[in-house]
Amino acid sequence: MKDNPSYKEALQHPVFSITSQAAAQLDVKSYVIGGYVRDFLLDRGLKKDIDIVAVGSGIDLAQKVSSLLPKKPKVQVFKNYGTAMLHFDEADGSKIDVEFVGARKESYQWESRKPHVETGTLEDDQNRRDFTINALALSLNEDDFGTLVDPFNGVEDLQNKIIRTPLDPDITYSDDPLRMMRAIRFATQLNFTIEKESLKAITRNKERISIISGERIVDELNKILMAPVPSVGFKLLHDTGLLHIILPELTALQGVQEVEGQTHKDNFYHTLEVVDNIAPNTNDVWLRWAALLHDIGKAPTKKFSKKVGWTFHGHEFVGSKMVKKLFERLHMPLNQKLKFVSKMVMLSSRPIVLAQDEVTDSAVRRLIFDAGEDVENLMTLCEADITTKNATKFRKYHNNFKIVRQKIVEVEERDHVRNFQPPITGEEIMEIFNLKPSREIGILKEAIKEAILEGEIPNEYQAAHDFMMMRAKKLGLEITK
Repeated sequence: MKDNPSYKEALQHPVFSITSQAAAQLDVKSYVIGGYVRDFLLDRGLKKDIDIVAVGSGIDLAQKVSSLLPKKPKVQVFKNYGTAMLHFDEADGSKIDVEFVGARKESYQWESRKPHVETGTLEDDQNRRDFTINALALSLNEDDFGTLVDPFNGVEDLQNKIIRTPLDPDITYSDDPLRMMRAIRFATQLNFTIEKESLKAITRNKERISIISGERIVDELNKILMAPVPSVGFKLLHDTGLLHIILPELTALQGVQEVEGQTHKDNFYHTLEVVDNIAPNTNDVWLRWAALLHDIGKAPTKKFSKKVGWTFHGHEFVGSKMVKKLFERLHMPLNQKLKFVSKMVMLSSRPIVLAQDEVTDSAVRRLIFDAGEDVENLMTLCEADITTKNATKFRKYHNNFKIVRQKIVEVEERDHVRNFQPPITGEEIMEIFNLKPSREIGILKEAIKEAILEGEIPNEYQAAHDFMMMRAKKLGLEITK
């Protein structure tokens, strides 16, 4: 943290001096505010997006700044919001996004997070900010350039690693319930603590999250998932009651039942361990989603019998179907992302079963066939799924996974089943045996595929052809070609 009350060093970029010049020409006050100031004070590196507030028209200030820049960048104007955006070209070819907004005060209706907006002062604008650490502003005015405006002791909260609202947290969260998600997201990303009264207010206002769109919620969930230790955020979501509303499939996993002295593990906290385990090994948010959802099928499939104890038979299949409903409910992408997450959930136990037993070529071929291009992602997920506290078991599983990975390389080099294409097509079978589309064609294609996966024949045309002729004879088919 920087102790120097002068922060001119934060304003070395040309965009700030040009904005200062433009504001002076328009005779308005201007300030850089929010995340840029926060991250500078935290030494997190300079952000590529900058928010500037004008005590006047933000749109006019943006247009004046553009006119003073050599390349006169186009100004995107959002009249409904009273904001404007321009892209500042960097020497290295990258861009900085600068958003300009007029200082304003806001009032909210109960049923909406969209505020009624009026022109306001800098103080009004800082009052409407979500957290004290995001209400920090640096002056861009000539007479006090670089001076920090910190009415809520945001610097002190940065030093103490506290997330706190500028005003009454019940009002802040009720007005815009997305701020509850943002509080938890910032606490997770920055490793901060949510101030006690603010945390209680989230619990009190949790039902208000229902007015927030699925897209907005998912945007925050993605940022929590991409944090270094995602479980921090999911525990906070759980403890405040938000998770039960947003992802009931996850909270349904919580708890340990005991029947006749037999218990099962708490699959909710196991899931959070898996998500934390996978975080250092992938920056793919969808693979992290797969880790979060890999066991959701265990709640509806949980059963107890005296003979075998607790079982979760078919939880992978059930879970993969639940993924689609969850994606639909939260308005998540119903495209390849959905297919990928569903596939990972469906296959999530396969490598683990392999790692427990002798690793056969046949089992590895089937794994590669089913996982295809995603086999590496699947292995990463399954390695993260090892949460046993038994050191011997932990070492054994990880050693076996190394064997599985080596087998995957060897089998794929030899048998080429990752993107399996049958050596003999259905059209060729129809021509050889003068068949119309029929059950026999499917039988022969399936038999060839199974023979290759079982290692009975290599994945080669001639071997597949000879095998097909043998099977066709048993089916009573005659060659016509």
